Amino acid sequence: MMRYLKGISTLKIDPEGCTGCGFCLDVCPHEVIALKGKKAEVRDLDACMECGACAGNCPAGAIAVQAGVGCANAIINGMITGGPPDCGCGEGGKSSCCS
Repeated sequence: MMRYLKGISTLKIDPEGCTGCGFCLDVCPHEVIALKGKKAEVRDLDACMECGACAGNCPAGAIAVQAGVGCANAIINGMITGGPPDCGCGEGGKSSCCS
């Protein structure tokens, strides 16, 4: 399984708002979310590529993620260049999310 930048993902689940429908599990390509009891919880945050499919398909609006913040972009750039993950964001082009 592809790993993304450690501890960077913006994925958040509101357990009070979650209805336990499981749509988020169905649409997540990396099995980031699991159901515990009747509530969704983050199972593997560092596997989240911030695609936003979970939040976009949550009928209760209990999931928030800043889709495409740059982490997936940084990983791909690092793979292409052979260097460290870097999306080039931040002031003066210096990455703030990839340090």
